[in-house]
Amino acid sequence: MDLHLAGKRAFVSGSTQGIGYAIARALAGEGVSVVINGRDASRVEQAVRALRAEAAEAAEAARTAGVTDATGAAEVAEIGGIAADFADPAQVERLVATLGEVDILVNNVGLFGVTPFGDIRDDDWQRYFDVNVMSGVRLSRALLPGMLTRGWGRVLFIGSESGVNVPADMVHYGATKAAMLAVGNGLAKLTRGTAVTVNSILGGPTYSDGVAGAVDGLAETQGLPAADLKAAIIGGNSTTLLERFIEPTEIANLAVYLASPVSSATNGAAVRADGGVLTSTL
Repeated sequence: MDLHLAGKRAFVSGSTQGIGYAIARALAGEGVSVVINGRDASRVEQAVRALRAEAAEAAEAARTAGVTDATGAAEVAEIGGIAADFADPAQVERLVATLGEVDILVNNVGLFGVTPFGDIRDDDWQRYFDVNVMSGVRLSRALLPGMLTRGWGRVLFIGSESGVNVPADMVHYGATKAAMLAVGNGLAKLTRGTAVTVNSILGGPTYSDGVAGAVDGLAETQGLPAADLKAAIIGGNSTTLLERFIEPTEIANLAVYLASPVSSATNGAAVRADGGVLTSTL
């Protein structure tokens, strides 16, 4: 299926690994020029090199298969990166000033952590809101007007089922994900009558690099095989229909569809890719 994305330009926040990287890779595979982001410049450069190598390999495979664009050449997406810490508004300002026009904004960057409610201090709450909520607010405020002026655009918020069913041991995380849903819902109303859409993805338990690292560390501490602990963790979720962790590429597949022109009738939605974890509708 042709998603009509070739030639578009995207920015994906928090995309040096995990879900963000998977989304950037999937967009690049559709011919989208992608700008990725992370806090550390060296990690951004490393991710850019990896993504360029994957894009070149995919283009070579397309040439071999005889899949080419109108000029007779397999298209290779442009890949770039900008380092910025979304906990620092000044760094976000500098990022926006150098970013330029963007057709697709993917608000993916986020913090998460398991912490007892009583141990979450005010500065922790503030940091979570700055990164998980205000990142999307600041980027959308800067980039949405240009999309409306040019007559086409996509804004995506990569949310979580925790924003609907807030975990007792991650109240701070769930609250920010609920706020993200509210921001996306409100922004969509600003696009009335245009070809710009704003949507959110409700992801379920996903085996991202961060989760994998946490599982590996915990497994080592407990003297268990990581695979066994991984299975035990997802097995403890009584509502999952997949009965396994979601892969980052599965979130990315939905993100690419929502970023494309073929999703034109979907606006203001919170679309679930939760593996059936949520038992109630929004």
